[in-house]
Amino acid sequence: MKVLVIIPCYNESQNICQVVENLRAACPQVDYLVVNDCSTDNSVEILRAQGYNYLDLPVNLGIGGGVQCGYRYAREHGYDVTVQMDGDGQHDPAYLEAVIAPVAEGRFDMCIGSRFITKEGFQTSFLRRVGIRFLSGMIWLLTGRHVRDVTSGYRACGKALTNLFADQYAQDYPEPEAILRSVVAGYRVGEVPVVMAERQGGVSSIRAFKSIYYMIKVSLSLVIYRLSFTKKRR
Repeated sequence: MKVLVIIPCYNESQNICQVVENLRAACPQVDYLVVNDCSTDNSVEILRAQGYNYLDLPVNLGIGGGVQCGYRYAREHGYDVTVQMDGDGQHDPAYLEAVIAPVAEGRFDMCIGSRFITKEGFQTSFLRRVGIRFLSGMIWLLTGRHVRDVTSGYRACGKALTNLFADQYAQDYPEPEAILRSVVAGYRVGEVPVVMAERQGGVSSIRAFKSIYYMIKVSLSLVIYRLSFTKKRR
């Protein structure tokens, strides 16, 4: 079974070597692709110097566009399972096999690594947990499916969803919308427990003001997508 790990990278010069080396040490059997989203620091120079497998995007596409490039790469190269893993060091590759297993075994089409099942490790800030619970509740109201860690970027997808996301993927903060899109289209989405760490260096792209913007934008996107999907099905 061919597995590709997509690692989005935007100004992750402090973290990217550790992320790739930890992945290679823990799971040497999987392939990986770092997607450098037109970083303004020296990330691409590091990737080049280390000989890592990477795409260097000529313009900044944002997290959604960068990950979508990874899904397109996975489709073109015939991967069976595609995994997203953040480039900031929060996702432990020791849990990679646990995240992949339900997809590889055919139990899920998407498996999300959730920090909120066993509630071990870094649980993010209080305000972000409130926002995550709110979005989780919205997805439950819109689909009837309960997903705890809806913003987790640690997730594995099978071929069907890899093909879907290669063509259609939300551009800004896409994780909750990808879950909604998958569930309403009839794909099986589940979670497994993982332990996450705090960001190892650099600065998160979601700060106080952006967190408010994020909540409003994602909430509206979820409702609009669900309504438009229902309309198309009639």
